[in-house]
Amino acid sequence: MTSTAALLSSAAAAEAHRDGAPLDVHGLRDLAERGLAADGAARRGPFRPEVWLNARQRHAARLAAHYFRAIDVALVVVVTLLCAWAVTPTGLAAATVAQAAPFAVGCVLVLALVRSLDLYRFPAGRPAVLHLAALAGVAAGATGTAVLVGALLSGGFLGAPSLVVWGGVSLATLYALHLVWLDRVAAWRRSGALTPNVVLVGATRHAEALIRAALKRRDVNVLGVFDDRLARSPETVEGVPVLGDSEALLSHRILPFVDRIVVAIDPKAEARVRHLTGRLGSLPNEVTLLVDPVRASDREDALNRLADSRLAPLDGRRDHDRRAFNKRLLDLTVGGLAFVALLPVLGLIAALVKLDSPGPALFRQRRHGFNQEEIVVWKFRSMKHASADATASRQVTHDDDRITRLGRILRSTSLDELPQLLNVISGEMSLVGPRPHAVGMKTGQIESARLVADYAHRHRIKPGMTGWAAIKGSRGPLHSAQDVRRRVQLDVEYVERQSVWMDLWIMLVTVPVLLGDRAAVR
Repeated sequence: MTSTAALLSSAAAAEAHRDGAPLDVHGLRDLAERGLAADGAARRGPFRPEVWLNARQRHAARLAAHYFRAIDVALVVVVTLLCAWAVTPTGLAAATVAQAAPFAVGCVLVLALVRSLDLYRFPAGRPAVLHLAALAGVAAGATGTAVLVGALLSGGFLGAPSLVVWGGVSLATLYALHLVWLDRVAAWRRSGALTPNVVLVGATRHAEALIRAALKRRDVNVLGVFDDRLARSPETVEGVPVLGDSEALLSHRILPFVDRIVVAIDPKAEARVRHLTGRLGSLPNEVTLLVDPVRASDREDALNRLADSRLAPLDGRRDHDRRAFNKRLLDLTVGGLAFVALLPVLGLIAALVKLDSPGPALFRQRRHGFNQEEIVVWKFRSMKHASADATASRQVTHDDDRITRLGRILRSTSLDELPQLLNVISGEMSLVGPRPHAVGMKTGQIESARLVADYAHRHRIKPGMTGWAAIKGSRGPLHSAQDVRRRVQLDVEYVERQSVWMDLWIMLVTVPVLLGDRAAVR
């Protein structure tokens, strides 16, 4: 996770946003290094995380609960098998129902109770002592139940001591694991990984009240304010800088770091609210309307909802969290195995690229990732080094003179995309998803993102090496607005329907579909 603590540095923020221009991270850092930080310190605002993490990185931390539970299950099952093996001299395969059932019941019960009691959510207000006490209660209850089952099946309590030992070892295992989990969650809270970042639209009294309350609580970061009435709005609202109008927000560099956009204008202005929410709805960020609270407790309730930074639930109440975890597990498993298996092929292609034309074997390009985060995507170089087009300002055509001899083969077979397995393993990309487009990519003379209102919807999920659009015929360059609309339509359809089974199907048919299409320009 990259630390960019100087992201909103002082006078640089003032210069970059006085006219609503997008935030330039490198420009901010340069200005700070030239000594301008002190002059505009107020423009940094009162919310200054030590480590700036984008939405993808914070979402990965929230999904840790699934990994925690997987490790708990694995180790408690191992402990149970070892304890059961110790009391069955003839081996587990020859164990009777009376010997095995109590251990099985205890194991299932302890794991089910840890999950059902919400012990994988780690809310900020729950003391560690209470969490550990709950684990002790779970182990005691499961042990007592196992002893009772053993007594009913065997007609006595002869097996009780071994079950008590099992309960003690299981509790010690869970204690050791959950002390590590609690420490990791606490570290994530300190770094800001679990602290929601929001921006407010509307420099109103509602926004002022929300910022004042957030400053007292310090569990929500208000990064900035956007207001369409720039001529009348102040430079700051309770110390939080006004960064531009709603139009500037649509393409702002701060968006990858924003979890939620809060519309803080008067909800009675229905026409303006509809207009704003309609425009902001094209962004991948969640949009919330802040209703003017009548009582202070109402404002606290609103902040509690914004600051809900517990880890992702395991019970499926928020299906997208479970889907994201399953998708990441699939990426790590299949992507990792594919990378190891294809290492000789990757090495051979790299050598052939170097022999075919002067220049590096790999080509790097900045592209849009999850939540409009800018990522560096890797490919085998398929163009002449001097003609490399990092911004995709010119779309590839048939008989493109920039493409090398080997490059034509690599592009027609999509072998040039194989280095993106590194992006998949690092978590910036997925095996399946909307194809990542270059930052600033143009269709004709117009930036592609400006041709379709819902273009940013495709960034609500991580980009992929292949995708629904790719196997449906929309791949390669986009030469017209109609091409862009078709691609976005298929990408949004995938975002709404995504599942592990759909990903497996897309991976299964990708190779025959791509190799069978000789007409596509890639």
